[in-house]
Amino acid sequence: MKHFILYILLIAGTVLSAQTFPVETIRNSGDNDKRINLVILSEGYRASELNQFMTDADNFVNQMLLLSPFKEYQDYFNIYAIKIPSNESGADHPATATDVDESGLTPDFRDTYFNATYDSYGNHRRLFYEIDGNYANNTELKINALLAVNLPEYDQAIIIVNSTEYGGSGGEFPMAYNGHWGAAVTIHELGHSMFDLFDEYYPGDDFANEGINMTQETSPSQVRWKNWVAENGIGIYQHADFDGNLKDWYRPHENCIMRTLFTNAPFCAVCQEGIIEKIHSLISPIDAILPDDNTVDNPTFPLDFQLTLLHPTTNSLNREWTLNGSNFTNDVDAISLVETDLIEGNNTLTVVVHDDSPMLKVDNHNTTHVNTVTWTINYSTLGIDDITNTRNTYTISLFPNPTNAIVNFKIESENAFNIKVSIVSLDGKNIKTLNISDYENNQLNISDLNQGIYVTNFYADNVLIASKKLVKN
Repeated sequence: MKHFILYILLIAGTVLSAQTFPVETIRNSGDNDKRINLVILSEGYRASELNQFMTDADNFVNQMLLLSPFKEYQDYFNIYAIKIPSNESGADHPATATDVDESGLTPDFRDTYFNATYDSYGNHRRLFYEIDGNYANNTELKINALLAVNLPEYDQAIIIVNSTEYGGSGGEFPMAYNGHWGAAVTIHELGHSMFDLFDEYYPGDDFANEGINMTQETSPSQVRWKNWVAENGIGIYQHADFDGNLKDWYRPHENCIMRTLFTNAPFCAVCQEGIIEKIHSLISPIDAILPDDNTVDNPTFPLDFQLTLLHPTTNSLNREWTLNGSNFTNDVDAISLVETDLIEGNNTLTVVVHDDSPMLKVDNHNTTHVNTVTWTINYSTLGIDDITNTRNTYTISLFPNPTNAIVNFKIESENAFNIKVSIVSLDGKNIKTLNISDYENNQLNISDLNQGIYVTNFYADNVLIASKKLVKN
């Protein structure tokens, strides 16, 4: 999700004129190309107030890292701040809101770098970098150009505004005030912008849609968060607008930060799972391997193989080591091979890494993320001729689930070969097998199967990489 190539292509002319500003490191967990890089931009802070901006940025980061799942997965993030001075403090307040009466207010305009303004889209509390959808100030272009010059490896930028008046907005670059609830507002808006979460208060008819934490489904066996129902306060709660009118939309929880900011609410279990899945879609938990292509030089026995992993604090990364198609060992980060472990010719050592966190219940969720490393070891009686490796990341989807007829399979991977899906009964009998194509939707008709629970195994090059529960109605 690194943006720099895209933006250099899109805005090359603007990049040439973009300014450079001081970039401060708030948290560094590793190389930028192996981490999710958050960057915080200052808005409405004069040069003399940038120390206050850093205090506000630190406050946001500290509060963010106290919340699950960011607390458990903090080593997946680098966090930076870019100190951008404005000519004046604060934000515009043009007194043009339509949701409240502002007729007695005097319009107030401030000369700030990103043109932050209240009353955006007619909403008094909507603090945004444009007044409406016309984007007359081309502020997004300005933000993109600034990021391309100052931190091109960024994944998500957020903007903190030097204003004590409550306000914020989502969008590509979430923005929030720096007052008492400012950090909570920023975290809430980050939930929208980076992690595709919906409001759990009713956002209005124009913004209601199917998503991770919003649905029109009311069946506990079919709802998107079916795995969580009746746990951790998760249910199917009906939305109502601010006048109390019930809507045909539902949320998973009554006290999630995506619903309320004023109770120090956490992310609910459904939102936590969605955030973790997005983290895994962006960054592999495999940080480094040995041997890599640069470290194989006259190898001798015992042969040592090692993973450096980004272990969440839940210590939930499952590691399954397979040698020549047979299980070798599990849940260790390093192994050693001796001559008797190998056969003459090519040997294949594969480790499959997936997250078995208790904050994930994805056995019948649509998508699972799996990472693998495969070493090919060429062995003869004269010794080791060569060791090469291939890394792979798989995004595995199975839907709908439950189903009474057609089930869809999709695997996305850059280096996937010989992918096979096998449906197995609970007593271990292989019921159906399907060879599937990478990046294509593959369908299988299971209408002839008896109702019940089955296990779906996914193989790549005859190595089991994932298992998911499949329910036949």
